[in-house]
Amino acid sequence: MKSDLHIHTFYSDGVFSPEKIVDTAIDVGLQAIALTDHDNVLSYKVAKDYLKKQNKEDKLEIIQGIEVNTLYKNYEVHILGYFMDVTDNDFQELLKIQQQARVKQTKEILALLAKKEGIRIKFDDIKKQVAEGGSIGRPHIAKAITNAGGTTSVMEAYAKYIHDDSPVYVQRKTVTPQDAVEIIYDAGGVPVIAHPHDLDIAESLIKELMQYGLRGIEAYHRKHTPACVEYFSSMAEELGLIVTGGSDFHAPNIMNGQIILGKNFVPEWVYDKLTEEKKRIDMA
Repeated sequence: MKSDLHIHTFYSDGVFSPEKIVDTAIDVGLQAIALTDHDNVLSYKVAKDYLKKQNKEDKLEIIQGIEVNTLYKNYEVHILGYFMDVTDNDFQELLKIQQQARVKQTKEILALLAKKEGIRIKFDDIKKQVAEGGSIGRPHIAKAITNAGGTTSVMEAYAKYIHDDSPVYVQRKTVTPQDAVEIIYDAGGVPVIAHPHDLDIAESLIKELMQYGLRGIEAYHRKHTPACVEYFSSMAEELGLIVTGGSDFHAPNIMNGQIILGKNFVPEWVYDKLTEEKKRIDMA
């Protein structure tokens, strides 16, 4: 089945609504998608309801997903989750902790921007950039800095203010990858490490996270070269993990007007392996 298992909407740092993602996915010939917003699962129901309303449920399968932002020894590690029971108490608590951490970080950064740089931004200016209840984060702060005239571009805002060495930056106090993996797994989900090429400790961390229930590696990703895909696919095979993949879609490519949804050629068997893994977890 032609799938894209890593997609963001405006419930986190994507620019499209869940409805627009559904329309676009069908247009580009996808048969299954996973909505994996950062630290929340609100887009899933919106997308499912829209699909039903359009009477196109036979055209597209939507998988319940999430991307949890975690911290481990100063590394930002992203954990993808698929098919978990989102009503699970520990999973609900995880979402609550992550949302509170995002709000706290944002308010602290805004206070420092006003005090040290004279850049005054209202918290509401950040909040209104995402759908109701969505996850605010660094991209929204960078955009607000630019809108307030603090920088001439979002890239400049990142370079000046949104990094660990900036005097106005505050690191978010998030859960650990171990916690995220264990909670997703215990909620009946399939936990997967996202875009591992970002981590120079990927191999040792993957082996450790397997003890907490890690079941897959995202080998197919738009940042991954063919050699990188091969490296992580081999690692997955060696460790008995599944391979997943997705475009990590946030926005159309401004440079060439292309929509890159589904455009990183995830093999059709990836979807089958993911659904098989879910069945295995349910039977365990």
